[in-house]
Amino acid sequence: MSSSCVFTVASDTAMVAFGEVLGGALLAISQQAAAVVYFQGQLGAGKTTVCRGVLQGCGHSGAVKSPTYTLVEPYELPAARVFHFDLYRLGDPEELEYMGIRDYFEPGNICLIEWPDKGQGILQAADLELTITVIPAGRHLNLAPRTGQGEAVLAGVRSRLTESSISGITISEEAQC
Repeated sequence: MSSSCVFTVASDTAMVAFGEVLGGALLAISQQAAAVVYFQGQLGAGKTTVCRGVLQGCGHSGAVKSPTYTLVEPYELPAARVFHFDLYRLGDPEELEYMGIRDYFEPGNICLIEWPDKGQGILQAADLELTITVIPAGRHLNLAPRTGQGEAVLAGVRSRLTESSISGITISEEAQC
């Protein structure tokens, strides 16, 4: 796998914009197989904020809430079905089997999974992992591909960001991407 890319994001607005770019890149590849993205970061780091952007990038225009109590929030969009998981309150990974977790990972579906460590051993492996770290100037977003499909998404994100003029998002100098 290629190395990860680190992006510096200056504000919540830029976090949503980054998510929109990621959503566009996910749409481009999700028809061959389910696209699975793990979101890592401390409580309040901005995982749901980026997920909101991903959903907007996939065509959703309504409100986006964190599915902390329901575990999953489905979004039926014209271009894809997106499932936003928040496993923070999951007591045991086996609970995912009872809700039919494997049925969500079908071609054409995009699965955004916050707190994936809570479902370890049950969840499908990620194509891409996004780790959010809070820094004084905003956030570092480390986007790491785990599959060939993840590499394609990362390439799409880099390309879209290079071609756009979104303020508040930069590719970190130390990143080898």
